[in-house]
Amino acid sequence: MISKSQIKHISSLKLLKFRKATGEFVVEGEKMVHELIMSNYKVNALYALPAWLEAHQELIRKNQLNAEKISPKELERISSFKTPNQVLATAQIPAGFDQEINFNDLILVLDDIRDPGNLGTIIRTTDWFGIRTIVCSQNTADLYNPKVLQSSMGSFMRVNVIYQDLKAFIQKARTEKVTVYGTFLNGMNIYDEKLTEKGLIIIGNESQGISPEIEKMIDKRVNIPSYSQNLTNQAESLNASVATAIICAEFRRSFNP
Repeated sequence: MISKSQIKHISSLKLLKFRKATGEFVVEGEKMVHELIMSNYKVNALYALPAWLEAHQELIRKNQLNAEKISPKELERISSFKTPNQVLATAQIPAGFDQEINFNDLILVLDDIRDPGNLGTIIRTTDWFGIRTIVCSQNTADLYNPKVLQSSMGSFMRVNVIYQDLKAFIQKARTEKVTVYGTFLNGMNIYDEKLTEKGLIIIGNESQGISPEIEKMIDKRVNIPSYSQNLTNQAESLNASVATAIICAEFRRSFNP
């Protein structure tokens, strides 16, 4: 039986200030918890229904996991899901991310992406397209927000997500002779551009776009053209995560026809 203090602690990890204070985060669901156990993250505790524990005794033993049996009602109390899914884990936030960046590949740069669902979907998208590094502004949504983790579908374990001062990072990238691309409504048609195999791809804030300070540092402004038949009454722009997927696909297609 899970204690009241454990319930309070796990529930508190939904909030950024408690994740920062404790250095822990929560992962839910059978698939993601299994991936977490097999990853480099340190799993602090498992809370699972009896059937899940029974089916995964060897996994628990082999990885020396601290596993606690809980009831469906207890799982409901600690879960962020509307319909809880068998198992929940708490894990340790790494003391420091891998700050080594390979400038010989594509790097995604997020300029104040605030929506957790967008960030999680973007992480999943970069994982699909083999982009190993995302550099985020300090005001981008927190990687360990439960909605980010769930939207990433486990991809957060395979993509290096780093939070840095973007201006300083882009200045450093310039010393590596890296082309800096930015997405704009008034940019050049991306399908007509000769893209480079390496570079920074900057995605701006959902409502404000790329900030003026960062805009000054961009080498090439690109745009995803609209094919709407109604030019006077069409969608104003694409969702940030959708735009990211299209742009990543075009960069990869250009060098992997």
